Amino acid sequence: MFDQQEQMTAGPRGEVPDLEVGDPYAPELGSFPESDVSEADLENVTKTGTTIVGVTTPEGVVMGSDMRASLGGRIVSNKDVQKVEEIQQNAALSMSGSVGGAQSYIRSLRAEASLYEARRGENMSIHALATMASNLLRGGPFFRVVPLLAGMDEKGAHVYSLDPTGSSLADDYSAQGSGMPYALGVLEQEYTDDLTMDEAVTVAARAIDSATERDTASGNGIHITKISREAVDIVGHKDVSDLL
Repeated sequence: MFDQQEQMTAGPRGEVPDLEVGDPYAPELGSFPESDVSEADLENVTKTGTTIVGVTTPEGVVMGSDMRASLGGRIVSNKDVQKVEEIQQNAALSMSGSVGGAQSYIRSLRAEASLYEARRGENMSIHALATMASNLLRGGPFFRVVPLLAGMDEKGAHVYSLDPTGSSLADDYSAQGSGMPYALGVLEQEYTDDLTMDEAVTVAARAIDSATERDTASGNGIHITKISREAVDIVGHKDVSDLL
């Protein structure tokens, strides 16, 4: 019997082939799309250098974002960019980085949130939405985007900082983009955990305005976004003096 088995499994010269057998219980993963964009190509990518902030309050969340898009960080390519979008009834996402990557990412996240709502008959919790958002960043082909996710649910107000590696960090307030260091200084000085929504609007506007004074990739106005459990309200302000 041994001789028959040896003859059946042996190669043409009587050698048993070395077979590589993987783990039959391991998940099978497909390949992710790869970008062929070179470093030279990045010089001509339209980017939102950007300053974006999020501030939590007991009543909801206020997000602030500037309106400038630049070409390679050198030329202002658009002065009226809305960098924040509603994802679901009680959550919004504000973006910095590549404009094309941000637009694609927002469409994908919004589609996932809509699918969840259609299946469950309710909105995804903000924590679950942040997990979904970070998973998409880590595994998807979204080119150089750095978002802030904010929302209000039954557990309160939330702000999550996300990055292209898939991290998801919750905080009472946060900032992203090229103007982040200047904005964070203002938030550190002025944030308190008992801010009203109107006070949070002033704090967010001051943070954005401070960044635009020194960051050449930020400017041209401010979008203020107010998020409650019922709605996302986005208003643009070209004259920011009324907000300060």
